[in-house]
Amino acid sequence: MPLPPAPSRRAALLAPEAFEVAARPRVATTSANEAVATPQRTATTPTRAGRKADSVTSSLAAPGAAPLAQVETRARTPEPSAAPVARSTGTRKARSTGTPVAVTASAAPATATTTRTRKSASQGPTKLFVLDTNVLLHDPTSLFRFEEHDIFLPMIVLEELDGHKKGMTEVARNGRQASRTLDALAAAQGADMAKGLKLDSTGQRAAGGHLFFQTVPLDYSLPTSLPPGKADNQILGVVEALRKLHAPREVVLVSKDINMRVKARALGLNAEDYQNDKTLEDGDLLYAGVLALPPDFWAKSGKNVESWQSGAHTYYRIGGPIVPHLMINQFVYFEAPGEPSLFARVSEIREKTAVLQTLKDYGSAKNAVWGVTTRNREQNYAMNLLMDPEIDFVTLTGTAGTGKTLLALAAGLTQVLDDRRYTEIIMTRATVSVGEDIGFLPGTEEEKMGPWMGALDDNLEFLAKGDGGNAGEWGRAATNELIRSRIKIKSMNFMRGRTFLNKYVIIDEAQNLTPKQMKTLITRAGPGTKIICMGNLAQIDTPYLTEGSSGLTFAVDRFKGWPHSGHITLARGERSRLADFASEVL
Repeated sequence: MPLPPAPSRRAALLAPEAFEVAARPRVATTSANEAVATPQRTATTPTRAGRKADSVTSSLAAPGAAPLAQVETRARTPEPSAAPVARSTGTRKARSTGTPVAVTASAAPATATTTRTRKSASQGPTKLFVLDTNVLLHDPTSLFRFEEHDIFLPMIVLEELDGHKKGMTEVARNGRQASRTLDALAAAQGADMAKGLKLDSTGQRAAGGHLFFQTVPLDYSLPTSLPPGKADNQILGVVEALRKLHAPREVVLVSKDINMRVKARALGLNAEDYQNDKTLEDGDLLYAGVLALPPDFWAKSGKNVESWQSGAHTYYRIGGPIVPHLMINQFVYFEAPGEPSLFARVSEIREKTAVLQTLKDYGSAKNAVWGVTTRNREQNYAMNLLMDPEIDFVTLTGTAGTGKTLLALAAGLTQVLDDRRYTEIIMTRATVSVGEDIGFLPGTEEEKMGPWMGALDDNLEFLAKGDGGNAGEWGRAATNELIRSRIKIKSMNFMRGRTFLNKYVIIDEAQNLTPKQMKTLITRAGPGTKIICMGNLAQIDTPYLTEGSSGLTFAVDRFKGWPHSGHITLARGERSRLADFASEVL
């Protein structure tokens, strides 16, 4: 049996005062307007004219409703302030184009409702953003990231977009995706380029504005020092023409090109960088994975702490104002003179309480991992994450010499060769040169990746020496051969479509990855696979990437608080006194 149709109008609730007023006997009217009222025109009698009944009902439902006779008088006699909206035919400026649009009397009943909806959706006047080509090539979904504001694309942007769509590079793929997006918007039902294409017509509900193309020549004048044939200068001219055409509406140029923004500001035009690709505005706001407990922690929480023992770990259930600041798998520590120290990890959060789990001390020689012992607090935190089978994703950040690669390799070799938890180690990295590229490399995939894996060779040499120190030259050679047989070096260029089963995957130099590349690599993980991302956000070599827009920053921010992931920022270098001093002063 089909369901009945939904009601087309929401019922209005009467306030308690309305029931009391309706129950009283009617009073003789004194004014001329009230004398016209008849018993058939009461608020409880349904009429065909829904507007009057709605106005009476809405007035009754308002807090502090007036007596019924006065309500009926207001319903029949429109207020002077509402008369121009409901009765007159005027003009208003459309939000998107600024062109006059006629308002007819037939649309008057819906005028108030439409106005209320728009005010709640937008708190201020909408802007007109002019996008540079590099914004679309950088993020093809940028068209839907401007909320209720409108977007304008000059014709030269479409020409440049067409010139960049050939090839297999990331820029070419983004150009083709942006072209497909524009085609889908133009092919949507009811699309009219002259009035603007609705950005939400393809299902992107977050975008409430319109997309406009340059369909007619625009009149503008630029300084003679700017050659008119250059694409950047043509875009600047379009921004100048739109600013005069749509004044006083704010017209803003959005570009990833720094020189383009500088020239725009020199001409008195508003220009901004594309900020939507940045996970964080400041790298110092990045989640560190460690929280120091306040000095009065034991004094305030010591009496209400529950503790119990389970295996080799001790658990503490705490409460208080510190709990809302904690996250799952975040490390906490308490160090104070004369007080018992605490080094723990948050294992559970329930409402107003949290459970802290003590850590395994990998700084002790009896808990050494493949002959490696941790040297500071952060390294011990990292090793606890790397050796935990319940943690599927680990991110390690820190300056040069903090031990990221060594810790990850030692934990991987132990779990592959000793514990047999994973079948092999797969290592990859972003192949971005620090200086000038040396050109094509001969050989197989692993041979081509060899020059990029110098860090792997250095750490493997140290690990093999520590494991077979007393076995002689033949023993060290056998150990080295066994280790290398379980480590595969792969290129990121061939990762699409792969699935890793029971692998220990290390992604080195992850700060040079874009968020899209990071997503591509992490989604390769199959059942039983653990992924470790390492990098130094102070050494980004990829153009157009910053600390805020790096794929490593993106992964750290998105995975924080997930029960099967953890992050640690390694703060102290352990490579050598020379490397530590160079990191501080250079």
